[in-house]
Amino acid sequence: MNLLRPTLLTLACLLASPGFADDLPSLGDASSAIVSPQQEYQLGRAWLSLLRSQVSQLSDPQLKDYVETSVYKLVETSQVNDRRLEFILINSPQLNAFAAPGGIVGVNGGLFLNAQTEGEYVSVLAHELAHLSQRHFARGVEAQRRMQVPMMAALLAGIVIAATGAGDAGIAAIAGTQAAAIQEQRRFSRQNEQEADRIGILNLEKAGYDPRSMPTMFERLMRQYRFDAKPPEFLLTHPVTESRIADTRNRAEQAKPGGIEDSLRYQLIRARVQLNYEESPGLAAKRFRAQLDENPKNDIARYGLAIAQIKGSQWNEARENLKPLLAKSANDITYNLAQIELDMNSNRLPDAQARVERLLGQYPNNYPLHQIRVDLLLKQNRPADAEKALESLLKSRPDDPDVWYLVAETRGLSGNIIGLHQARAEYFALVGDYGQAIQQLDFAKRRAGSNFPLSSRIDARQREMMDQEQMIKDMMR
Repeated sequence: MNLLRPTLLTLACLLASPGFADDLPSLGDASSAIVSPQQEYQLGRAWLSLLRSQVSQLSDPQLKDYVETSVYKLVETSQVNDRRLEFILINSPQLNAFAAPGGIVGVNGGLFLNAQTEGEYVSVLAHELAHLSQRHFARGVEAQRRMQVPMMAALLAGIVIAATGAGDAGIAAIAGTQAAAIQEQRRFSRQNEQEADRIGILNLEKAGYDPRSMPTMFERLMRQYRFDAKPPEFLLTHPVTESRIADTRNRAEQAKPGGIEDSLRYQLIRARVQLNYEESPGLAAKRFRAQLDENPKNDIARYGLAIAQIKGSQWNEARENLKPLLAKSANDITYNLAQIELDMNSNRLPDAQARVERLLGQYPNNYPLHQIRVDLLLKQNRPADAEKALESLLKSRPDDPDVWYLVAETRGLSGNIIGLHQARAEYFALVGDYGQAIQQLDFAKRRAGSNFPLSSRIDARQREMMDQEQMIKDMMR
């Protein structure tokens, strides 16, 4: 984590330098004359690759698909103009979510542990999207330029600290003795928070959700963490006060009654996240079984128990718990994916294949379904077919390092060694390790030998990566 902070602080200071700002076009507001939207985009992608290299991430395709789908649903009715979003799901049980310049949306697993309904979950993300739409980073840069240039670093550092969990002590250490400027920056941040709350509430209603979920989430978090010596990072960077709760409650109550408060899908995804943070599948099964004993009609607990049993290799028990769920909702994608996983693990591969083929007709663009199809093909020892399936998946997810990692493994199994090195290069570039990426393309070029067209394509991609690496190095100076 320590490597990330000085790198980004240097980048923030560079953005503040007059020479850098003079080349940026004015897009109609003062902040765009200092940090353009395109510069924010480049900054965000550079920052994401560095962050990916330093934090543990959640790679569950169903969780990734849910987060991406839910955020894009909010974006459709938001003021976010540049919708080239990228996501990072951080493997941490601590409550946190954040937005970084350039459309980077980060979610900790702990958000699902704390948000008890879908409405509470989306209220946090609506708030973060409001930070993006109002370009609070660029506006903060513009405000700080009128004070002290070195304090520019604290603005970006705040985003980094939110992601890495350093807390207020990190801000104090970075800022040093510039107490007056810190106070002004915090004042500006409070203004940003109020604006993000206001816009977030409006967008929740426009997206069909009950905006009352936002003050409900704030109220419960304040009660839950009121006496904690070290509250979650989200509450350090987004302080919840009585006045803030009252303001959001007043604004939310002006909305028409109704709107989505919760959904079955959210609760099923939440059960998957809860299982991830249990000490063992056995303990998770015990907890879900207790919930089911209390209410035998609790489908969420039954699903949680089934996936815990799959992870615990209790095939027959899991099958019995999935039966009533599938009988009630035969086409539910979440239940069917669990059944496919069960059939694969218990070596009922023909059953798994038949179910995958049926579901592909109903959900032709479903990412988790295509992912599990690749897993099945590999289980069937069909790496060449899996490689073809992954080529299709890459068209919709070209910047997903998890997909590129699997592409590399699959190409290796099918004997496509040049392709293996190419895929590894893409993976390493996405996680910020350009040295390894360029080296992998060297290996690919050696293998290409006298195949001039292939060698030329590899060489061109290598030059692109070297240019990307140099651009980042230049930004860091």
